Amino acid sequence: MTSQLFTAEIQQGIENAIIYLLNNNQLMNYNTINSPRAVGDAVQNFLERNIYQCLPNDLVTKIDTSFARRSMADLAFEDINHNYYVVDIKTHNRNTAFNMPNITSVERLARFYEDNKNYFVVLFVSYITLQDQLHFEKCFFIPIEYLDWSCLTLGALGWGQIQIANSNHLNVALTNTRKKWMLQLCNALDIFYPNEIIKINHRIDHFRKVRYYWENQPD
Repeated sequence: MTSQLFTAEIQQGIENAIIYLLNNNQLMNYNTINSPRAVGDAVQNFLERNIYQCLPNDLVTKIDTSFARRSMADLAFEDINHNYYVVDIKTHNRNTAFNMPNITSVERLARFYEDNKNYFVVLFVSYITLQDQLHFEKCFFIPIEYLDWSCLTLGALGWGQIQIANSNHLNVALTNTRKKWMLQLCNALDIFYPNEIIKINHRIDHFRKVRYYWENQPD
C-alpha cells in the first residue's frame, strides 16, 4: 500500500511547508552563505530540529534525529500505519553550474527495502543567493523510487553509490513503483559491475608494469 504521505495533496503540503519555514528563518550568518557545505549543514541542523512543523501530526509519530554521521539518513520517523521513513537531506545551490551528490549505497538500500514498510526519502532543497541572503526555491520530499533513472548514476564507492547525475536536472516520476525502480537498479548494476571489473583489470595490468620496472632497477 502506498504511503499516505505521498498522496499529491499531503506531499505538496509538506514541500510547501518546508520552503516556507526555511525562507522565514535566519539559518546562518551572511558571511557563510556562499559555502555550499555551510548551507547544507545549516539546513540539515535546522530541519532536524523543526521538521515536525512540516509533517502532518495526525499521520506522523516518533521523529528521531539521533543518527551517526555515517548513517544512511539525517532523521527518521514513523507514521500511524507503522511505516518507517528515513530522510536524507540534500541541498543544491542553483548559482553553481554542476553538483553530483551521493545519495546512498546500493547494498544498504537493497537491505532496507526488503521490508515494504520502509521508505528511503530524499528531501532535496534548492536555493539561490540574492543580495547576501538565501532564497529557497524548490523542495522535493519523495521516496528515492520517484527519482527517475534518467537523472541518476552510479559511483564506484563500496558496493556502489547511487548519485544524482546533475542536481540542476531532477526528473521525478510520481507513477514509479518500487518494484519497477528496483529492477531498473539491478539492470544498471548489471552494466556497472562488469565495467568496474574492466577498470580494475586495467589497473592490475598497469601496476604489473610498474612492478616489472622496479624489479629491474638497481638497488
